[in-house]
Amino acid sequence: MIPRPRYPRQYLVAPLQPEGVLPHHFRGVEEPNGIAVPDDPVRAAAQVARRALPRYAEALNAVRRNTLHQPDPPHRAAAPEVTEALTLIWYPDGVVGAPSVSVPTEARTVLYGCYFQYSPHEAAFVLPASYTTEAQALLLQSAVRQLTAQGIGVNFRHAAPTPSRPPRTAAPKLGAPTGARQPAARR
Repeated sequence: MIPRPRYPRQYLVAPLQPEGVLPHHFRGVEEPNGIAVPDDPVRAAAQVARRALPRYAEALNAVRRNTLHQPDPPHRAAAPEVTEALTLIWYPDGVVGAPSVSVPTEARTVLYGCYFQYSPHEAAFVLPASYTTEAQALLLQSAVRQLTAQGIGVNFRHAAPTPSRPPRTAAPKLGAPTGARQPAARR
């Protein structure tokens, strides 16, 4: 209970968290709100009993049920250990692929099943850019799921940008230096 700011004759009453309760116990519980009460003790007690205590009791019972059913917070399972890794590369032309020398043997069947093609002149497994973006996303998602289920980790990278050539500077003209003053012509 605290004095209500800017209302000199009122107080705010709000329930507090019970001791020994962890944050995950409040999941799914509608927590009760605080209420404003007058500075008259009899009227304040009546409002607390009528408006705040029933909601607090209901929430407290729900929290206690949660502590019985789930004493420890839920934990997500750890990722499976990877034995090998495959790096897929996004190329600027929209193709997704991996150099064939870096593709584990066990991953090749999965890549073929997800419509990757072996391109001998590129020496890479590629998912052509002719597929729509949505189709590429679904095929990549399917490939990643199957590969990780086999213990093969998947990394994604963008292709290294091609180095641009520095701009060429104009070759200096032979003759007088550009900064030297030329003699004035006589009339």
